[in-house]
Amino acid sequence: MPRNRLTLAVALALLATPVLSACGSSSAASDAKVVTVYSADGLKGENGDGWYDKVFADFTKQTGIKVKYVEGGSGEMVQRAVREKSNPQADVLVTLPPFIQQADGKGLLQKYQPKDSDQVSGGDKAVDGTWTSVVNNYFGFVYNKKELKQAPKTWDELLDAKYKNKLQYSTPGVAGDGTAVLIKAVHDFGGKDAALAYLKKLQANNVGPSASTGKLAPKVDKGELLVANGDVQMNYAQAKDMPDLGIWFPAGKDGKPTTFALPYAAGLVTKAPHSENGRKLLDFMLAQKQQQEVSEIGGGFAARQDVKATDANAIALTKIMDGVDLFQPDWNDIDKNLTSYVEDWKSATGS
Repeated sequence: MPRNRLTLAVALALLATPVLSACGSSSAASDAKVVTVYSADGLKGENGDGWYDKVFADFTKQTGIKVKYVEGGSGEMVQRAVREKSNPQADVLVTLPPFIQQADGKGLLQKYQPKDSDQVSGGDKAVDGTWTSVVNNYFGFVYNKKELKQAPKTWDELLDAKYKNKLQYSTPGVAGDGTAVLIKAVHDFGGKDAALAYLKKLQANNVGPSASTGKLAPKVDKGELLVANGDVQMNYAQAKDMPDLGIWFPAGKDGKPTTFALPYAAGLVTKAPHSENGRKLLDFMLAQKQQQEVSEIGGGFAARQDVKATDANAIALTKIMDGVDLFQPDWNDIDKNLTSYVEDWKSATGS
C-alpha cells in the first residue's frame, strides 16, 4: 500500500476508535467483573463481619465479580444517584422506605424481579417490579443499659432534663431511620401537628442533626448519649461489640410499644453500567442460603417468607419484638408529601 494511503488509513482508524469505544462502552462495561452498590448503612459489619461482608465475599468467590460498595444515609444515596442520573455509576441501590419509593418516582430504578422474589410478601416489594426487599427490619431506639436502670417507656420521658444533650436522632429527609422518627411520632401522637409540637419540645434535649444513624449507637454505648434512634437489625448487630446498647420502642397513646417495618429494599439502577452483574447480585442476595444467613450473621429478618430461621439470633430477635404492636405506614402518602413533612419538621424544630 502506498505511504500516503497507509497514513490516511491509520488516521481514519484513529478517528474511528473513540466512536467505536463510545458505542461499545455499555457492552464493555457490562462485561466488566465489577458491580457497584449504593446502600444505606447497617448491613455491613463494624469489623467486616456483617451480612453484606459475607454475601459480597461469597458472591465474588462464586462469580468472580468484585463488589464496589458506597455507604451513606438513605436520602444521601438517592440524591447521589439523582446527581449521576445522566451518567449512572451505581448498579444496585439499597435504601429504606420511603426513599426506595422516592428513587422509583425519580426514574432511578429499572424493572427487575429477582429470582425467588415471589417468596417476598406483596407489601415488601414494588407492584411494578422496580424494587424488592432483601432484608426485613423494624424501626427502634437504643439506650445505654449501664447509665439507665431500665429503658424509657414513653416519648414524654425523653423530655426530662436528664436527657439534655444526651439524646440525638438522625435527620429526617436525609437518613431513613431519621425519617422514621417523624413517621412514628405522627402515628403515636395521632397526627402531624401533635407530633411536630412534641418534637419542638424535644429539641431542648436534642444534640443536633446527624446524617448517619449508624454513628449514633457507638455514642450511646460509650455513654456520650443516653438515647438515640436506630433500627432493630443494625442495633442488634452492633450490640455484639457494644455491650451497653439496649433496644426499645416508645409507647403509643394506649401505653403499648409500637413500631413498623423498615426493610432494606434493593433495586437495579436505570442504565446501570453493569446491569447484568447487578441482576446476578440481586438474585444472589435473595437466594435461600443468603436469606438463611440474614439473622445468623446480619442480625436481621429474612425477606423471604419461606425462610424460617431458628438460629440463636433469630430467637433473640423474636423476643425483642414480642409484645410490640406493628402498624403499617401509608408509604405512598409519605412519598408524595415527604418534602413538605420535612420542611414542617425543620420549621417546628428550627433545624
